[in-house]
Amino acid sequence: MAEAWARYLKGDRIEPYSAGVEPHAVDPRAIKAMAEVGIDISGQKSKSIDEFGDVAFDYVITLCDHAAQSCPVFPAKTKVIHVGFEDPPKFAADAGDEEEAMGHYRRIRDDIKRFVKQLPEALLDTHE
Repeated sequence: MAEAWARYLKGDRIEPYSAGVEPHAVDPRAIKAMAEVGIDISGQKSKSIDEFGDVAFDYVITLCDHAAQSCPVFPAKTKVIHVGFEDPPKFAADAGDEEEAMGHYRRIRDDIKRFVKQLPEALLDTHE
């Protein structure tokens, strides 16, 4: 969701990449949550950070605690920042029904959107 928001809202200013600690299929509920706001992520694929071995990142932003703890070491010029968002599948697992589960995805989708709207200025203002 974060990569999609970054491309949609800030694609003219930043070049986002998304990678996971453990790549897997794109979550169908994430696809549905983003489709509700007019963004199609059904063609995205989960990627490993290893796929971007030759990309010189300015920033690496981890979005969940697991990623922050498992993030590889990057060159000194790369600023690694953790911005913790709740893990939608974790919260949806305890939902009573599909609508409640989707509520978690919608809330986190909107939280990520608010964060991305502040980029890149938020990173420059608070981390340099």
